[in-house]
Amino acid sequence: MTTAAEDAPASVYQRVLGDAYGDLPPVLARYFGPIPPGHVGVGEGTYDTVGSRYRLIAWPLLAWSTRHDMLFPEAGEQVPFLVENRPVADGLAGSRWFAFPGRLRVMRDTMHAGDGEIIERLGRRGGLEMRLRPAVADGRMVLRSGRLAWRVRGIRVPLPRVASVTVQESAGQGGDGRQRVDVRLRMPLLGEVFRYSGSFAYRIVRDDDSGSGVSAALPTLSMWLTQNSPH
Repeated sequence: MTTAAEDAPASVYQRVLGDAYGDLPPVLARYFGPIPPGHVGVGEGTYDTVGSRYRLIAWPLLAWSTRHDMLFPEAGEQVPFLVENRPVADGLAGSRWFAFPGRLRVMRDTMHAGDGEIIERLGRRGGLEMRLRPAVADGRMVLRSGRLAWRVRGIRVPLPRVASVTVQESAGQGGDGRQRVDVRLRMPLLGEVFRYSGSFAYRIVRDDDSGSGVSAALPTLSMWLTQNSPH
């Protein structure tokens, strides 16, 4: 008997990693593996730290980025977050919600496999393109970015090496089924300019919401908004 996950198309990560995908521990194989039709992946956890140490001087840029569902000017510790991975045509759409006191921020992206890399389109409209090279090292998933590009009306405009991103995912300690994530954005001369790091538990759930496009993560988000309301 096969499971729904085994019947699902290979994930973006599987297509790029090939046999190396088999070196991931089970908790990471679940996160980076296939999502069956009619399901979504939902992760809930807490970021130990999130934000930019340059947020005061970079406020205009971060505020612009917020409008496009990319970066944001808030920063904090022990910030609740939720991630949702939703399969789309030949790829994956991701949303990450950050529950700051009285305010919710979101990052969005879509991913596709191409030329041995993961092509990630960042933001609500996918205007910023980043190509990621995944590798499995010591039971961890490590993704490193190449050059960025801006997508304007279907035209790809390569950008100078203005920034690089490193993502590390590892299994949690003690076999508790959780995993750790550490994402760092660096720029020449400035060094690390944005980071989020923490742990979460991930599960695959049925996407049975009554309305199309309604997030399976909304019940938890609504609870967070109520608990963090300034009123």
